[in-house]
Amino acid sequence: MMIDYEKLPKLAGLCTLEEAAKPGLPLEECVRRLKRFQYSFKRLHGIFIGRLTSEPIYELKTAFAHHAYLCAEHATALRQRISEMPEPPLGLEDVPHPALEVFFDEILCAPDTNQFVYAVYLEAVGTLIEEIGEYERETHPLTDAPSRRLLKFAQIELAEMYQFGMKAVTALGDSWPTRDWDEHVMGPLLKVAKTAPSPDAELPRRYSTKPFTYDSVPQRDERFADPWNQAINPEAFLYSDEFQPRDKVLMMLFKRLREIDVPEMMASILAETTGKPWAYTRDMTRQLWDEARHAMMGEVGFFALGVDWTKARISWNWSYRLNTECTPLERHGVLFFIEQGLMPKTGKRYEFEVASESGIPLAATIQDFDWADEVLHSQIGREWYVKQFGSLQEALAFGDVAWTKITSNWTTVKDRGLTQHENWWTELYREACTANGWTIDPGAAAYDTSYEGRRADLKSLSTD
Repeated sequence: MMIDYEKLPKLAGLCTLEEAAKPGLPLEECVRRLKRFQYSFKRLHGIFIGRLTSEPIYELKTAFAHHAYLCAEHATALRQRISEMPEPPLGLEDVPHPALEVFFDEILCAPDTNQFVYAVYLEAVGTLIEEIGEYERETHPLTDAPSRRLLKFAQIELAEMYQFGMKAVTALGDSWPTRDWDEHVMGPLLKVAKTAPSPDAELPRRYSTKPFTYDSVPQRDERFADPWNQAINPEAFLYSDEFQPRDKVLMMLFKRLREIDVPEMMASILAETTGKPWAYTRDMTRQLWDEARHAMMGEVGFFALGVDWTKARISWNWSYRLNTECTPLERHGVLFFIEQGLMPKTGKRYEFEVASESGIPLAATIQDFDWADEVLHSQIGREWYVKQFGSLQEALAFGDVAWTKITSNWTTVKDRGLTQHENWWTELYREACTANGWTIDPGAAAYDTSYEGRRADLKSLSTD
């Protein structure tokens, strides 16, 4: 057999011999630029986390969770790559250029959603795409193949983020008060950031003249009507023997969508906790993104059943009170305590079994992956929360006490006129039955057990 060696791809298909025969960037320059990219991803992560809780628009809130996670993953990969290159000390926490720091500060402090979305996606993400593209063209395709591989995947996801931003800009409206900001602040900052750092350089600021203050109070858009409503206790319905798996699935979808409050709360933990290693940030952001995914699973489940999810009353009581009444450690304690309660057979396994018995295949898929995620979250909690205590029992007890601290305010919010705890379930349930040709169960339709004096693990509490 004759083999045409000349036609075989050279250099493992990375490039041609002619391309590899040209010199690329010096290693020192490669490290400098990789540190710049790592810093940019890290700042973008912090910016998305910093704006997530106070962003009212649901689609943006969930996107910020996703994009924060992507940025954390790419920053992690770059940190590992930089550590492989002979440049000690690594300086991974250093600011690569003062103008770049101010650039990201300005985005973080943008005064409204429109300017923020425009700046973070079209300017910051767009600039990072361009700079990484320059690096890929200029670095050596063979000697620096490990860096190019990481950046190839980063470019794919950055492009997706940019496209999301373009669509969001269009959806939010055509009036963008950014031209003057672009011309006199953002543009000059990017121009200076491409030069050698100089202590004498004038760096314009507009919105970041005052340091950013994290806003821990959750915000929701107008589709989240009656956010203090606690009229329906889905856990009591789910664990009752009176109701069919089909109807329990509808209640589980409500529980999934309600999980939008978890990223709102976890963002506050990340924003207000200092002194942790980067691995903590990466792991906690993965969980934050999973929780946002769970909320979207609920949204998809309602859509598939032909149900308008906005008829459900998605409360913010949990994230609001945790963020405003508890310390970051107490919030983490509540989160971990709840996760541990989901591990026994009466937790996520039970939800999956109910979904499997319901005759709704999508519900089984949702609960299967939801269960898998919670197993990971329990491990994250053991690594980053439990180790701060003397034992698992102490960690659980701390979380139990913290959770009791913020429930129940059923009477208080009603007395203040914040909600009348109207029963929204009956209408939503009847809509689902009509849309899917289900026979209405009178008992399920009449369900009205509330959260008065009880919390989600069905533990009874003294009423407020």
